[in-house]
Amino acid sequence: MKASFANAQGAAVARAPTSGQIRLAEQCRDGPPPDTSIISTVPASAYLCPDRFRAEKERLFGGMPLLIGPSAMLPAPGTMLTHDGFGLPLLLLRDPEGRLRAFLNACRHRGTRLADAPEPVEASQILCPYHAWAYGLDGRLKALPRPETFPGLDKAVMGLVECVSAEAGGLVWVAPGPSADVDFSLARGLLAEDFDALGLGGMHLYARRTHRVASNWKLVMDAFLESYHVQRLHRNSIARFFEDGLSAGDSIGPHMRSAVARLGGLSGVDFSDWAALRRIVTYAYQLLPGAILIASPDYVNLMVLMPQSAGETLVEDFMLIPQPPGTPEEEAHWRKSWALLDGKVFGAEDFMAAEAGQRGLESGAVPDLLLGGLEQGIAGFHARIEALLAR
Repeated sequence: MKASFANAQGAAVARAPTSGQIRLAEQCRDGPPPDTSIISTVPASAYLCPDRFRAEKERLFGGMPLLIGPSAMLPAPGTMLTHDGFGLPLLLLRDPEGRLRAFLNACRHRGTRLADAPEPVEASQILCPYHAWAYGLDGRLKALPRPETFPGLDKAVMGLVECVSAEAGGLVWVAPGPSADVDFSLARGLLAEDFDALGLGGMHLYARRTHRVASNWKLVMDAFLESYHVQRLHRNSIARFFEDGLSAGDSIGPHMRSAVARLGGLSGVDFSDWAALRRIVTYAYQLLPGAILIASPDYVNLMVLMPQSAGETLVEDFMLIPQPPGTPEEEAHWRKSWALLDGKVFGAEDFMAAEAGQRGLESGAVPDLLLGGLEQGIAGFHARIEALLAR
């Protein structure tokens, strides 16, 4: 069996929290507490209007780097998978040297779709199923049958169409089209520093599942921007682990980062002891245009939001663990964690609430959503969306 790409390259090790991660923990411990007297509103049209949705698809999901998933989804050199969730037919490849590339999943001959591989498969080349044009894992056209019937064909200019991509911090980002001019500096910079601290680049992909959620994508994101619901919606799952409303947040460019304190308090915790800090603080990242990363004490969930319409969103949930299970006891532990988060907390609670919210908004009963003092992260998120749409 091939070694994973992360292990082959030297697995990333979580050595210490970044200064930003420590600062959020200090705010949870020392304050000042957030001003919970603030009230604001968000118009229901932000979730319902088809024209608004089209603008978001064009300006946000068509103009910003798209987070596709963790590096671990392509674990070894010489593997590939396909991705269609954003409406862009992508072919993701890891070449023999381990470099990740992203191409449009279309043959340069007559546009035939080259592959269907939602799960990673080993590949030494890409062969068009229609006329057997053959491409290397670097995208170059290697060979074609009956080349004499294409006189003057320059194979050097007939390679697969590539989309600019970036792999950093254990995550894969892709430009939303071959001609898109997007900035990957945060993905390679401050965000990557935080995710390297979490050790994402060396983690093992334990499980992944795609949920079809009957709601606007922003209602899914909203659930991870406030802690007001934790003791209520999650009362039968994870509420017992967390303090009510004890959180802090900041931003990295347009992206948001938050920390929620677990029961037990931060008093006496050595913040330089990363393992101890993660046991008492859960970090979450709300990444625009649409992804959520949650760092639990010993594993990470990454959710990628792929809007399909104003009222429907695909959410792909990835669970990353430090290393593959080595014993039946370890397998049972991770299986239980996956069932708790993906099956109950996200699937049966957060996504259910988003769907219920969508149905309520579509009734016309609530022209404006009321946000209380513990929900102002949602207000900040919508303000960012407005600013990006206005550019």
